[in-house]
Amino acid sequence: MWWGVVAALLANLLFSIGFVVEKRALSALPPLSAARPTQVVLHLLRSPLWIVGAGALGLGFVAQLAVYRTLPLIAAQGLFVTGLVMLLLLSSIFLGEESSGGERRSMVLILLALVMIVVSLRGEEEPISRHAPTAPLLLVCVPAILAGLALFATAERRSRRRHRLPTSGVPYGVAVGFLYGVSSLAIKGVAGHLDTGDLGGSALAVLTSPYPYLLLVTGSSGLVLSQTALQRCRASLIVPVCTTVTFLFTVAAGTLVFAEPLPDDPLRLALRLGGSALAVTVLLALPRHETGQDEPGPEAPPGPAAAAAVAPVPPAPAPPDPPRSVGPPPPAGPASPLGAPSSVGLRRSVPRPSVDRPARGPADERPVGRAVDVTRPVRHPHEEGTRHVT
Repeated sequence: MWWGVVAALLANLLFSIGFVVEKRALSALPPLSAARPTQVVLHLLRSPLWIVGAGALGLGFVAQLAVYRTLPLIAAQGLFVTGLVMLLLLSSIFLGEESSGGERRSMVLILLALVMIVVSLRGEEEPISRHAPTAPLLLVCVPAILAGLALFATAERRSRRRHRLPTSGVPYGVAVGFLYGVSSLAIKGVAGHLDTGDLGGSALAVLTSPYPYLLLVTGSSGLVLSQTALQRCRASLIVPVCTTVTFLFTVAAGTLVFAEPLPDDPLRLALRLGGSALAVTVLLALPRHETGQDEPGPEAPPGPAAAAAVAPVPPAPAPPDPPRSVGPPPPAGPASPLGAPSSVGLRRSVPRPSVDRPARGPADERPVGRAVDVTRPVRHPHEEGTRHVT
């Protein structure tokens, strides 16, 4: 059983190295699209660095075979979840993806979950299921594969919309997690058919089971989808989401399909379930979005130049009012024929610059209006007699 723990830790290290190396290789490749899988595969095979990362992932899958042969399903998945600590450390060192304070605290809690799961393995050997009926297995795996493909296609359509929000990477991680969950069940089935004493019979038993064909489907589709998602988002963002979905699906579906019993000892049962629940809770609490900028540090005291730059500028003085005339008010104009003051004097209340004009006589002071015959007598409506307009 302890060989299974060592194999699980080795698989975690290989998976973390493979994801980090592939992420470095993907940053130098042109943009990938899951709608063109052949082009994606050709781009990947032309990158020697990506081939190195894929080789590390392949060795990690081989180590998983030893884990599933020696450890119960829920214990194996709990140990695989703890590989997130290695991934965060390697991505911070080699990819420059700085971990936040919450992610560093999550590492400590995941290590605690690892200790709880390892302690729950102490004691007597537990029965490990190695085979699952074909019909229930396909009834669980086929809808999961279709759900993963449909979710990824939906995320792709949304990413091509105009005025869309920035992609957080969660839909990609969930879609790939469904595919990797089916792969985990298939690997467990293949591990149950392996027999080192009869390799020919083991190969025949594996080929007549649905496990290699499930691996072929999930491996090819998962390759294209995971590399496309890994190129667009942070490795420390995609992998935790994918790991969470893989853990939940494998434990729920695998326990049902393989009918694997849990420990009878209450303490061991509590440690195993508690450690697995703690690991999943920590993964769910991790941030699922890209941070815009780092938090600002303490502000330095402003220097003389900065103080002068931020000093308030006094307002400009208001322009003085134009000079007003202080002389006596201009005389009102002569009365109009209707008894109201003439408007000539009112229009000349504002002084104007003097202009040389010919002298005006008394006859020029009559009000402006229609022409009046000065020789005809005019009767005013309020006067009884008549008068001549002069």
